[in-house]
Amino acid sequence: MNKSRAGGFLMACGLVLMAAALCLAGWNQWEQYRAGETARAALDALELPAAAPSGEKTPGQADDLPAYLLDPQRPMPEVTADGRCYIGRLDIPALDRSLPVQSQWSDEDLKASPCRYGGSAYLDDLILAGHNYKSHFGGLGRLQPGDSVVFTDMDGSRFDYVVAGVEWLDGGDIEGMTAGDWDLTLFTCTASRRERVTVRCVRCAPQ
Repeated sequence: MNKSRAGGFLMACGLVLMAAALCLAGWNQWEQYRAGETARAALDALELPAAAPSGEKTPGQADDLPAYLLDPQRPMPEVTADGRCYIGRLDIPALDRSLPVQSQWSDEDLKASPCRYGGSAYLDDLILAGHNYKSHFGGLGRLQPGDSVVFTDMDGSRFDYVVAGVEWLDGGDIEGMTAGDWDLTLFTCTASRRERVTVRCVRCAPQ
């Protein structure tokens, strides 16, 4: 193969690689857009009751204690929307995020919204996983100690937390991610997938 032909071949390969990279970038953008729209539609469909400030009653709530205080071991109530089961809503004011949270996780479900990886808000050991889409858990690494995080269950009970710290763990360090006595843990993969951004939160005492 002469130099001219070799140069043309390399240029063609370069163009193919550039086209593939552009297609991949376009697909990623479309997937992120679709994930954001799916989460917004689910949030609308769930019609979660507006959560009262911590320590106050939700409008219409009886004077009795919430069921989870009487029985913390009870399963978190679920509501089905578009074929998926949800346990509540997560609000992260510092990131301007309000997201539905699914009861169980799978690779496919994570494309729609954050999911419960384990634990329960009632037992103060809830762990939530989410993709690093801009509309989901992208930006978790920007959270600072003291930032507010709120989880509202399907009964309208509100759980207020503050960020205690942010950790970058090895992508395969599942034990490290679930370690510790944290009331709430949020995690997502970094863009390289080599690390997991892990946000540790502690629950605020009701006022």
